[in-house]
Amino acid sequence: MTINRWLRMAAGFFVMLSVALGHWVHPYFYYFTAFVGLNLFQSAFTNWCPMQSMLRAMGVKEG
Repeated sequence: MTINRWLRMAAGFFVMLSVALGHWVHPYFYYFTAFVGLNLFQSAFTNWCPMQSMLRAMGVKEG
């Protein structure tokens, strides 16, 4: 898989996980959902994402 697919999969996983944790564990986990959304939003403008940098360092191939 390419970086873009891994990135979308990780973002989707973190959103779903944080929503579930916010519902069943503690509402403060919704802040993590907001953080992931804000990170995706800023990466649209800056073309930089921390997860993308980590995936590159792990050797995932470019799309």
